[in-house]
Amino acid sequence: MKKENLVSLSEASLSALTYFAKNRPTKLNLKNFKFPLVVGSGNAYNAGQVIFGGQKALFANESEFKELIKNYKDLISQKIISDAVIISASGEKDSTWEVKLAKKLGMKTSLMTCSPESSAAKLAESVFKYNKLPEPYTYNTSTYLGMILSATLEDPKLILRYIKSLKFPARFRRYESFAFILPDKYSALAPMLEIKRNELFGPKLSLRACTEGEARHAKFVIRDEKELVISFSENLYFGHPKHRWEIKLPKNTDSGLMMALTYFIIGQIQECKPDWFGKNIYNFCNDYGFPPYGGSKPFEVIVK
Repeated sequence: MKKENLVSLSEASLSALTYFAKNRPTKLNLKNFKFPLVVGSGNAYNAGQVIFGGQKALFANESEFKELIKNYKDLISQKIISDAVIISASGEKDSTWEVKLAKKLGMKTSLMTCSPESSAAKLAESVFKYNKLPEPYTYNTSTYLGMILSATLEDPKLILRYIKSLKFPARFRRYESFAFILPDKYSALAPMLEIKRNELFGPKLSLRACTEGEARHAKFVIRDEKELVISFSENLYFGHPKHRWEIKLPKNTDSGLMMALTYFIIGQIQECKPDWFGKNIYNFCNDYGFPPYGGSKPFEVIVK
């Protein structure tokens, strides 16, 4: 795999927005799901919280699903909880047994996926298909951004225009650590940014993400001139006073813009630091990474 094939997270974000500006995701009518059980692994779990967080819903990842079903068995049997929404870009891995288990309990199963010919898609009663772009392994930018946009109905052209107008601090490249403080309504996005920290920087760089409410609870006891604290409203308390970046959001901002914007900023951090991800991802996929669910086939470095 040639290094030049690995775009940054910033480039992936802009490409996804450009694509969706020309190919708008089909509208996802959330009113069709009265009280869904939403299941996903990794960022699919967080994307599910973003999409369904404004209504009555239960959320579970692959580790919690069986226990949650046990705890809510009475509500499922009474059809109070009758829908299971499985979110999986690949439609493979855990999503297959999750669909089977939900069907066994008599639940209506819906799969949100970028792979309509996948194993889980062949089992689910309803399949919501989303288009995606080829991206480096772990990025999952176009996959979940498309799903989020299908629910928020934001205009990708306006998001793209806003991001391209963003003015970065003059010393941005010199910071050694970064912290995001998100508005409370975007709490489900904070773990997605933490995941990107793990994937792109690992132990090499500190990148934190929390909500405004969480920030008030001792997240910023230690101030450091080498940390840039990025907020999306006035910041009077958190981080070194001379090293804060307050970003003014446009009116009617929603989760699609926040995801694309924060991913873009993280990609800019990636571009101005050593290429830790590019130097390691090929070996991770082909050598020391955990084999995909016990199989012998390695991960694809570029996921198509």
